[in-house]
Amino acid sequence: METALYTLSPSRGSRHKRKRVGRGESSGLGKTSGRGTKGQGARSGASIPARFEGGQMPLYRRIPKFGFTSKRKIWKRKNLSVIRVEKLNIFNDGEEVTVEKLKEAGIIKKRASAVKVIKGGELLKKIKVRLQAVSSGAKAVIEEKGGEVVVLAKEQTADKGVE
Repeated sequence: METALYTLSPSRGSRHKRKRVGRGESSGLGKTSGRGTKGQGARSGASIPARFEGGQMPLYRRIPKFGFTSKRKIWKRKNLSVIRVEKLNIFNDGEEVTVEKLKEAGIIKKRASAVKVIKGGELLKKIKVRLQAVSSGAKAVIEEKGGEVVVLAKEQTADKGVE
């Protein structure tokens, strides 16, 4: 079959005709125009927040408060990527693992500036890890395989993603 501009058409079901309301009973959306009878929702300009419960004490205020946000954050959450040790198996024996190499391999997102390695899965290679944070369990696994762990100081990070 030939592909040309005149043969193209939108996918089935992707385009819908606009329903005209208030145009007679037989249209299906006549009289009250799909707004029901009376009440705030039937009036013009009605936009009630989804959380509003008609004056009743809302759910988000009925449940108790708990927890807090620590002021002593070490990492900016949006820039820290956490990966498991098993993900490092894609590197060759003796290879050095850095933030840049993890980005190239597609293991972490491009915007990540700090990486923490945690214990998880099995490490099969002897590698050298140069990253911002490594859990004690992950460090033990890496060193058990004859690898090396170097935790970078805050000044040595890729960009300003670490406080």
